[in-house]
Parts: sequence; structure tokens; C-alpha cells
Amino acid sequence: MAKIETFASLDPATGIEVGRYPNTSSLEVFKIVTNAKSAAKSWEALGFVKRKKILLKWAALLTNEIDVGASLITAETGKPISDARLEFTLAISHIAWAAKNAGRILATQSRPAGILMFNMSAKVERLPYGVVGVIGPWNYPAFTPMGSIAYALAAGNAVVFKPSEYTPGVGSWLSETFKQVAPFDSIFTTITGLPETGKALTESAIDKISFTGSTKTAKIVGQICAARMIPVVLECGGKDPVIIDRDADLALAAENTLWSAMSNAGQSCIGAERVYVHSEIADKFIEIITSMAKQLKTGVTASDSYGPATMPAQLKVISAHIKDAANQGANFILGSPSSVHERYVDPVIMCDVPENSTAVTDETFGPTLVINRVANMSAAIQLANATRYGLGASVWSKRNGEKIASQLHCGMVSINSVFLFAAIASVPFGGIKDSGIGRIHGAEGLLEFAYARTIVRPIFKIPIAFTTFKRSNFADKFIIKLVKFLYGRKKI
Repeated sequence: MAKIETFASLDPATGIEVGRYPNTSSLEVFKIVTNAKSAAKSWEALGFVKRKKILLKWAALLTNEIDVGASLITAETGKPISDARLEFTLAISHIAWAAKNAGRILATQSRPAGILMFNMSAKVERLPYGVVGVIGPWNYPAFTPMGSIAYALAAGNAVVFKPSEYTPGVGSWLSETFKQVAPFDSIFTTITGLPETGKALTESAIDKISFTGSTKTAKIVGQICAARMIPVVLECGGKDPVIIDRDADLALAAENTLWSAMSNAGQSCIGAERVYVHSEIADKFIEIITSMAKQLKTGVTASDSYGPATMPAQLKVISAHIKDAANQGANFILGSPSSVHERYVDPVIMCDVPENSTAVTDETFGPTLVINRVANMSAAIQLANATRYGLGASVWSKRNGEKIASQLHCGMVSINSVFLFAAIASVPFGGIKDSGIGRIHGAEGLLEFAYARTIVRPIFKIPIAFTTFKRSNFADKFIIKLVKFLYGRKKI
């Protein structure tokens, strides 16, 4: 079979080609990673202060060119331009935060040596891995990968970025803008290509991989990297629940939940997919959110609510989930199986959906919402946790938000809000269970891209030596007496 040299990026709203990009071969990927390794040493040597200045220049450049970047996002994903601009503003804010805080968070720390090692000095250094490979998604092609790119760069790593084959233009533009402020080449490089290109990146001489995508693909990436002990960050899917207590502000909860479920055509890993609402206020909530949903319009103009499905294959998944719910007796409040069209999906709201339906158990990644009634919050929490995913959640309650949130098995919770943990740069982003491994954003995100090196040394000599074959009986007796004095006086 002849190698595919290039591939097309298509406008999902029209199917028209918007650009053509190289399908980077394995050999080319290996060469790019090798070049990045040389650049990584020089980039690390610049230090935090110089890297901060360069990254802030990049943030300023992206800010001034935000309409160019947003237009690329709209062309390749189909999302309305206002959503694309918002995505870029969040991406820029993360660059700035990582740049400003890397020096403080990754600074060398002195650690107490303890009484037993009282003559020793101990410190912990944080060092970049070298070259970080970032494999990005198509749903938020600037914001999501930037949570790895910016933090890896700020920590002193070089980055090789493989964007989704659906959004190569956005990924290429990001690295091209960085080159305008970079002091030398190969610090941040984009490689475009089909899935085999991403596989080649995982098989290269990379030092760490940060992957965002489906749980199925993440497990494959993890297996490849595990064979060579390459550390990974895996940001995967979710089936995020919304819990609505009877004291919630129903209008606000409905407005935010609807946006969470339907914005970006439902193509958000932290978007609302399941709602568990107290039975006492369920009918009112359903009435409010349905009324709001009827006002939504699909399209790519500024006045439209959301755009087409970016990945055509996802339409089959969305359709299958809706049909499964219908076959199991779900009550369709808005929409039906016929709401799935050639490129767009109309809003779908389903109630009383069996918990074993794929519309409840599997990530739909479309503008659909399941609303099920619960007798109390204990039942809501139990159902919310009864999933193999554990990414995000949203809780709506005036009095019990913190209490409910503390019982949810997930990486992130918004109380009386949605999505906003992703916008706050200082807090970590990530999940548990099938939703992933590791964290991006915040201090945890910076620490994710730097490994710890411990350094200890004696600061003065003591007459007793422990690390020698000439250790005396006196030394043995002394250490035992000291340990007993320190730790053995409490009664069991």
C-alpha cells in the first residue's frame, strides 16, 4: 500500500477542504524528537526567568492574533466563532499562569533530615524530563493541549505536539506562532498526521507522553509507553453527572446545565451528560430546561448555539445511544432518534432512562442529556458514582453543596456552577478510574512535567558511623536506644 503523503482538514459544517497537511512518517517523527532533545538542553539552561519572558511574549502574540486562531478553530471544528474566541482566551491564561508560577513551584526545596540524620543536609530538585510528546484532541484543539504544552515548556521541557487529524491547522498555527518568539528552533514542534503518526511519537525516544482522547486509545498509548517505562499523563473521557437538590436555584441550574450539555455540540469531556434531580422539584426543573433548550439553534454563525459534530463517526455513537434509550422505554422530553442528521444533532433531552442504557453508562459526546428523578441525595450520589468514569461533576444546592461534593468519586466538582474548574489555572484538571491518570493545570500540572531528584550530604562529621562494615556495637546500641526513645514510648 502506497504511503499517504498528505491529508485534508475538512470543514465539518460543509465537508469542504480547509487545508492540507503532511502525514508525517515514523522516521520523520524520530528525527524531530532527536532534534528536540538537543533543543531541550538549551531550553532548560535558559532558566525560569528567561523562559517566563519568552512564554509571556507568546501569550501576548496569541492575544493580539486571537481572531486568526479562533477562525482556524471554527473552520476545523465547526464551533461558533464566539466559542472559539473563548477557548483561546482560556488557553492564553494558562500559558501566562504556568510561565509566572513555574519558578516558584519547581524551585529547589530544603527538607528536614530528621533527628536520626541530624548531621545531613537534604534537598529536592525538580528537573524537566527532556522532550514531552503531547497528543491532542479535536474538540478543544487549543485549550486542551495547552494544559500540557504550556506547563511542559514552563518546566523546561521541549515539546513535540501531535494534534488531532481533524484539527491540524490549529496545532500547526500554535507552533508557528511560538517560533516567532523562540530563541532557537525545535523547542516546540508540531507534527501533523493520521493515527500512525501519533503511534510513532509514542514509540520514539520521547521522555514523557501527555495524551488526551478516548479511554480505549489511552490504554493503547499506556501499554506502548509502559513497555519502555515512559511516564504518561492520560486525560480521557467522562460521563459527568449533575446533582440537583430540592433547594437549588432551578433557573440557574437549568441554564448552566443546558450550556454544559449542549455547548460545543456536546463534545466536551466535562460536559453534563447525566442529571439526577430530586423528585420534589424534578417536574419544574424539566419544564424550565426544556423551554430553554427549545430556543437553541444549530449552525456556525454568531447567533447559533452550537455547530456540527466535528468527527463524523461520532454521529453513529450518538444515534446508537439515543436509540438504546428509546428501546428501553425512555421518555423523550425534547428530540428523538430522528434528531441525528447528516452533520448536526438537534438537542435531545431524555427522562426516566434505565441506568443500564448506554445513554447512561457510556460517553455520548453529543448534545444529549439524560434526566432521572431521585428520592433523595443519597440515591443521587450512589448513581453518580456508579460509573467506570470519574472526571467531573456539578452539584446544585444552596445549603448542601459541599457535603454532596465531598462524596463524589471524581477529580473535579463545580458547586452551583459548571466547567469553571477548567478555567481556573491554579487548580489541577484530571480524573480517576477510566477518566485518566495524572493531572494538568495548576501546581500539579507543573510538577507532572518535572521529576524529583533528591540530594543529601553531610554537613558535619559525627563520631558514630552507620554506613560501614566497621560499624561498632556502640553504634548499633545507640541507634536502637534513640529509636525507642523517639517512637517506642506510646502504649499499644
